[in-house]
Amino acid sequence: MKLKFNKTYFLVFVILFVLEALIATYLKNGFIRQTFGDYLVVILLYCFFRSFIIGKPIYIAVPVLAIAFIIEFLQFFHVLNCLGLQNNALAKLVLGNTFHWSDLLAYTLGIISVLIVEYSKLFKHKRN
Repeated sequence: MKLKFNKTYFLVFVILFVLEALIATYLKNGFIRQTFGDYLVVILLYCFFRSFIIGKPIYIAVPVLAIAFIIEFLQFFHVLNCLGLQNNALAKLVLGNTFHWSDLLAYTLGIISVLIVEYSKLFKHKRN
């Protein structure tokens, strides 16, 4: 893997970050907040890493999915309470505070979507 700035991935990251911030600010519950936001967050992270790293999509997607799963399982073990951060709004926003099995599914579907798009681009590029 090499390091090189990619402005297209960074632009997508910024757009997704703004969208996630809007979801977190204005939607307090429902499908968009609870599931679609989790779906988008792994795509956001993937685009962030792809903004700086050149490598096979799978080599970036798997660690992103692992990070998402680790954070979700930290919620299962109430890590914010253990660290005394249960009332810290930023910590709650970044790490979340409620474990849901459905979040793991949303993360997985987000990464699968990324891989489908990335590998279809590569396949199309190789055909031409």
